[in-house]
Amino acid sequence: METVDAATLVLRLGISLVLCYGGAAGDCTISVSQPPVFETDYTQGAVTLLCSFSMVGCPPKTPHSLWFRYGAHQSETLCSDGCTSEADKFTVRKALAQSQVSLTVNRLTPNDSAIYICGIAVPGSQDPKAKQTGAGTVLVVRGMRGWGKELQGLLIAVLCLLSVYIAGVLVVFIVLSRSKPNTLRNKETEDSQKKKSARRIFQEIAQELYNKRLVGTSQQPEKDNTYENRTALYNHEKP
Repeated sequence: METVDAATLVLRLGISLVLCYGGAAGDCTISVSQPPVFETDYTQGAVTLLCSFSMVGCPPKTPHSLWFRYGAHQSETLCSDGCTSEADKFTVRKALAQSQVSLTVNRLTPNDSAIYICGIAVPGSQDPKAKQTGAGTVLVVRGMRGWGKELQGLLIAVLCLLSVYIAGVLVVFIVLSRSKPNTLRNKETEDSQKKKSARRIFQEIAQELYNKRLVGTSQQPEKDNTYENRTALYNHEKP
């Protein structure tokens, strides 16, 4: 950590030399502020770093802005030619009315993790306070290299399959809930028909038994009369 702080200090001294412009001395004072840390995922594609500044006692001139990046083992000056196109790796935007400039890092990768320092200077002033840099923003780009898009595709496929499964379960549930009353109604109808059929069979059996009993009862007196007549005839013929 001490090595990084020392390297940052050396870089800021170098930046002060880069921001040094010729001109008369004065009481111009500039202060620069940046967010200390910015964390993001490289799948976002791009990220914008803000830099705010204020000027006191400075001549009415448009300030110059520069961006510097200090990586793991090297430092570099960014956008010395302006970088106004989004097709570039870096894009600089200036909102001087709001005393703000910004740096957009396009086509973000984990290798873009570094310290980004913003410098503001008023041209034509040799006052040391007329050229200042911010404390820097530590950009941390997170992500799984080489697996991001594949993982996203896998998650999307799983979500699609899960949606189809849930839709299928809902359809089956609706069909079953609608067909259940019909099944119960049909079952009740079949049970009712079976009961009626059994009742009819019992009635026929009872009717048949009743008829047989009635026939047997009607034949019994005839047999008794025949026996009595034969007995009387026998007694009459006997001396």
